[in-house]
Amino acid sequence: MLAHLERLVDDLAALHSKLVLLIGPPGSGKTALLRAFGDRTGASPLNVGAELGRRLAAVPHRDRQLQAGSLLREIARPHCCGDLLLIDNIELLFDASLALNPLDLLKRQAQARRVVAVWPSASRHGGNGPRLTYAEMGHAEYRDYGLDGVIACDLAQ
Repeated sequence: MLAHLERLVDDLAALHSKLVLLIGPPGSGKTALLRAFGDRTGASPLNVGAELGRRLAAVPHRDRQLQAGSLLREIARPHCCGDLLLIDNIELLFDASLALNPLDLLKRQAQARRVVAVWPSASRHGGNGPRLTYAEMGHAEYRDYGLDGVIACDLAQ
């Protein structure tokens, strides 16, 4: 799987969107694969939950939604290794009180560089093709996206 991921990321340079999502259920090895890839490339994964959470804690609650995107860009910068950014632990981005679009935030990061991110849920197939989901329908953090502009590396398959 590591060799497959390396080929995917190498092929990203020619694409407009440079986002690879490691998708799979808990325990499928997404974080381990990201770390192994980081070891090979010299990139250190960004732990969004820890680093963005620490920054947002200092921001008044009413301003967090407005500042989350710029803070994410700011904390991502030191984790870039050339034009590569590895991202893990993005669950905070789904917090309903922040009212963010996590996939859009990741896509914005991928406009300037190649991004490999762990998506903390499995993909599913719907009537319109493969879907990217987070949480269960009816849950406050539920999200459902198409895979446009994303290269999915599904560890469950």
